[in-house]
Amino acid sequence: MFGMSYVSAYFHCVFSTKERRRYITPELRVRLWPFLGGIARQNKMKAIEVGGVEDHVHILLSLPSTMAVSKAVQLIKGGSSKWIHDTFPDQRMFAWQKEYGAFSVSVSQLDKAIEYIRNQEAHHRKKTFQEEFLTLLKKHRIEYNERYLWK
Repeated sequence: MFGMSYVSAYFHCVFSTKERRRYITPELRVRLWPFLGGIARQNKMKAIEVGGVEDHVHILLSLPSTMAVSKAVQLIKGGSSKWIHDTFPDQRMFAWQKEYGAFSVSVSQLDKAIEYIRNQEAHHRKKTFQEEFLTLLKKHRIEYNERYLWK
C-alpha cells in the first residue's frame, strides 16, 4: 500500500465566548454541539465529544494528517459563529474569543477526556472557567503569563 499516511492526532480544544459572556443557552446548546460535529465532519475531522456550558466549549477532535490544530479551530469557530448569526437573529452579538487552548490527548487517555467533556455542567458547579483553564495549562506544562491570559 503506497501513498498512505497514518496519523493519530487527538486534541482537546477549549474556547470561550467573547468576554466569556453567557451566550450558550441550553436551547442553543442542544443544536450547537451537533452543528460543531458537522463542521468537523465536513472538514475531514472527527468530533469525538462536544460539551461545555454557557460561556465556553470543549471539543475532542481527531485531526487528519494535513490539518493544523489552528486551522481546525478556525474552521469550527468561524462556521459556528456564522450559523448562530444566521439561525438565531436574537444572537447577533454572539462571538467567540480569539484565543483558544488545544491540548494533545494520547489514545490511552481518550476515555478520560470524553468523560471530562461530558461532565462539564457538574464540573463547573465547583470550578470557574478560569480555574479550569489554568489547571489544563499546568497539567500540559504550557508556560503562560497570567497578565495576558484573561483579556
